[in-house]
Amino acid sequence: EFMCEGMVLAPAASSAARVQSKREAGGGRKEFKVTWLGHAAFEVVSPGGTNLLIDPFLTQNPATPEAFKDLGRYKPDAILVSHSHFDHSSDAVAIAGATGAPVIGTFDYISSLGLPEKQAMGGNVGGAFSVGDVKVHFVPAMHSSDPGGRPVGYIVTFSDGRTLYDTGDTWIFGDMALIQEIHRPSVILLNTGGGPYTEDPRTAALAIRKYFDPMAIVPMHFATFPVLATEADVRAAFREDKRLVVLRPGETRGF
Repeated sequence: EFMCEGMVLAPAASSAARVQSKREAGGGRKEFKVTWLGHAAFEVVSPGGTNLLIDPFLTQNPATPEAFKDLGRYKPDAILVSHSHFDHSSDAVAIAGATGAPVIGTFDYISSLGLPEKQAMGGNVGGAFSVGDVKVHFVPAMHSSDPGGRPVGYIVTFSDGRTLYDTGDTWIFGDMALIQEIHRPSVILLNTGGGPYTEDPRTAALAIRKYFDPMAIVPMHFATFPVLATEADVRAAFREDKRLVVLRPGETRGF
């Protein structure tokens, strides 16, 4: 076995973050709410009421409950798209057009959408946008995105200092140590789908053990299509990890 410098530092820093988060939770901090909409689509509502819609693949998503395929129900303050593939982006422009919400994504992808200037929030890795009472940071992901530049993940920082990390489509990569060191995610929306396209559940579980120490892990991108991992595969990979929170599509959980 071997350890790089980042791997040595991350556990100490993350343990401190976990203790701090537990203290904050005990201090009566207001919850942020996460609703899984199926596949990689989520609705996140901050303690202050800021509504973020992430990777809205809804109307054609076989995992999305019928009631949640009605785009008229969504009133986001911003739409976050991790990359241009249809199973992450297909309803973004329609929802933006109906609501006037801005779309956040890589500059190249956002520039290709033809959105009004006030709705085009294009950025890149290392950058951030403020939306309501949250800050949305771009972090790397190991995948592809064509057309649309590069894939990303997102860190959402809440006003009380807690953070949510949406990994987007990714494989495990060494800079996850830096994401932990800088942002110390409290909750991770974790790609676990496997198949031909992304990291499988065992690799996703390794990423958590190697680089992160969150209070909760919410798996995503599984069981939507036959080539992807099943819920049983995901549960088996994480074994007795009590931080695993498996949602049903349409289910909301507060953190």
